[in-house]
Amino acid sequence: MQPRNMSMRGVVDLGAVKAASEAAAQRAQRAASAAAQGGADGTPGGAPAGSYVVDLTEQNFDSVLALSQQAPVVLEFSSQRSPHSVQLGAVFDQLADEFAGRFLLARLDIDASPQLAQELVMQAGIQGLPAAVAVIAGQLAPMFDRAAPQEEQLRQILDQLVAVGEQRFGLTGLGDAPAEAPGDGDDEPVGDPLLAPAEAALDAGDFEGAAQAYRDVLSAHPAHTDAKLALAQVELILRTQGVDAADARRKAADNPTDVAAQTLVADLDVAGGHIEDAFGRLVDTVRRTTGDDRNKARVHLLGLFDVVGNEDPRVVKGRTALTSVLF
Repeated sequence: MQPRNMSMRGVVDLGAVKAASEAAAQRAQRAASAAAQGGADGTPGGAPAGSYVVDLTEQNFDSVLALSQQAPVVLEFSSQRSPHSVQLGAVFDQLADEFAGRFLLARLDIDASPQLAQELVMQAGIQGLPAAVAVIAGQLAPMFDRAAPQEEQLRQILDQLVAVGEQRFGLTGLGDAPAEAPGDGDDEPVGDPLLAPAEAALDAGDFEGAAQAYRDVLSAHPAHTDAKLALAQVELILRTQGVDAADARRKAADNPTDVAAQTLVADLDVAGGHIEDAFGRLVDTVRRTTGDDRNKARVHLLGLFDVVGNEDPRVVKGRTALTSVLF
């Protein structure tokens, strides 16, 4: 589906954002492929293209962990000197394909990257191989060490990780929505009838009505990528309409740990096209705060990532910065 231009004067060009973010499933697949194909430039690498398995190295560590803002990242500690870890690796590979992007498997060869392995072993409290830990939205979650679970047990553990990621952190996975059916490329794209009520509301300038219409679609079709993105865009418009920008910025400057004040100014920055300022502000807010406040700032930042689009290099940079603060 082609983007619907919902841009307003002083507001980020949401139509352009939509164009950059369409076909979310294909985008997620490319992200996973890029993670697998990268190398010396610091991007993840070491696995076949299109795979949800990467070899973890010091060079790609940050970029791999940044993907934990999209799906749980499972860090598997491996060594050819440990037959049990080699056997476990084969099971992990199979399950990574089976889960198809609901988690990313990052395999750390402790012999090839001893310094990184030592740091992670100490941080995660690993006692011996086989072992694995998970990173969910930048936060460490133990899995097992010194004993490899059976395949069905491991599948259950991964199901639980994915559920926690979805329910507590809103993670949608690296490839959780079906791609749209291809057309012949010459015809005008056909609109999605599910979105017709929302588009009618937009045509009438009724942003509240459009937002509710998108929520209705998502209630019945939670994986509807276009509705999710459009709702995020419309909600940004609603949050910034009628706001006294000078007053909002003054309150944020006076209260650096006030999450509501900081998120409002971040919304204004995104609406005005100052994307990096918005992301930097909320990363700093996450750094300064704790508990529920910290999580509110983090979740709001993830929502702004959705508005801008995951392929935007500023989003990639922002995800990496957020992960470095959380992990």
